[in-house]
Amino acid sequence: MIRYMFLNTANLLTLFRIFLIPVLVVAFFVNTTTWRFIAASVFIFGCLTDYLDGYIARAYDQVSKFGQFLDPVADKLLVTSTLLLLAGFDRISHISLIPATIILAREILISGLREHLVTAKISVRVTRLAKWKTAIQMSSICLLLVGETSKDFKTLSALGEITLWVSALLAVVTAYQYIRSTYKHFQSDIEEN
Repeated sequence: MIRYMFLNTANLLTLFRIFLIPVLVVAFFVNTTTWRFIAASVFIFGCLTDYLDGYIARAYDQVSKFGQFLDPVADKLLVTSTLLLLAGFDRISHISLIPATIILAREILISGLREHLVTAKISVRVTRLAKWKTAIQMSSICLLLVGETSKDFKTLSALGEITLWVSALLAVVTAYQYIRSTYKHFQSDIEEN
């Protein structure tokens, strides 16, 4: 049973999404037209596995605690790693470092919040808006990566930067929702002190 939990198709897809990150790192460092195309393809494929692992887990009764833990972690690793690479290799404008920083800060905040709630044995469900935020973030990064593959696609980079700002706004809103929904759990700590 434990072995199955780790080796089911949904969890393997999630793990595969994490293993794509080193390929992205190599693609950014090699930085040829071919490798830029590979980076875009790898990220898009990673986004598809995000949809597929959830669908397979629900459709084939492969939902597990390990998968529920790993899926958002894999998303955060893929998104934050790629944002850092885009920023580090000057693939986004300096002004767009603002939404990228907001997104990274939000991911750290929510990860810390979730870790605290797990130790308190409290679960917080992912909201629909948070799912939209993740989808828009991933779409934005896809546009930025595809826009870098050819001069013909440069307009996609501009669209990617616009959607990066939209996802940053959603990151702030969803962070506020998480904090507000979990405030009561912290209130007892405040009252004790």
